[in-house]
Amino acid sequence: MKLFKNIFRTLWRAWFYCLIFFTVLFALPVLLITTAHDKFYKTFYKIARAWGKTIMFGMGFWSEVKELQKIDDSKSYMFIANHTSMIDVMLMLSAVKNPCVFVGKEELTKIPLFGYIFKRSSITVNRGDASSRKDVYFEAQKRLNNGMSICIFPEGLVPEDESVVLSEFKNGAFRLAIEHQIPIVPISFYDCKKRLSYTFFSGGPGKLRATIHSFIQTEGKELKDREAVKKEAFNLIYNDLISDLKNT
Repeated sequence: MKLFKNIFRTLWRAWFYCLIFFTVLFALPVLLITTAHDKFYKTFYKIARAWGKTIMFGMGFWSEVKELQKIDDSKSYMFIANHTSMIDVMLMLSAVKNPCVFVGKEELTKIPLFGYIFKRSSITVNRGDASSRKDVYFEAQKRLNNGMSICIFPEGLVPEDESVVLSEFKNGAFRLAIEHQIPIVPISFYDCKKRLSYTFFSGGPGKLRATIHSFIQTEGKELKDREAVKKEAFNLIYNDLISDLKNT
């Protein structure tokens, strides 16, 4: 029985990579146009949302999103969530309607085809390069001025130890939110690790739940408040994840 499960999971994961590659390839002409200029980004984001939902559907996933506070379509936000899986980006796209620009590690640009579109549409950062980290703030300001929101997974990397509920948050998301005086929207992803973790022979189709929590306001706060804001966001998501683990 274990052998058959592992064969299924191998084929299922291979299908995941094929889905990503061929859906991006199919949409490439439109993606090249909509990532050519910031004025097309809202159109690109609609396509990206449809792509994310297509990947989820193709993998046998469906989302269930609970909103504890209504998101205003006319405002900019800093969206943050825990990071445990390759499917996190697709779930974020499914959960968030507001056009948001992802801030991600430079290494993602090396993924064939997907990486090229990611580089054209997102803000990439080399965390070991101070000038690269500095450039993120200018790029974020540019996107926010165009009415976009920003999305960051503040853990930075997916924890190698899958027993870790939530890794320590990096400063970037909170500094950006305070500097630009935009609300932080914490989001909990409960099932991504269980459904599609980095452990190869694991996971399977099923529901992906998410909760969009009440916002953390940054209006009137200064950079000296960054640690307190970061701690508030961390504790909110961490306690929520722990509570869910106890109840499931």
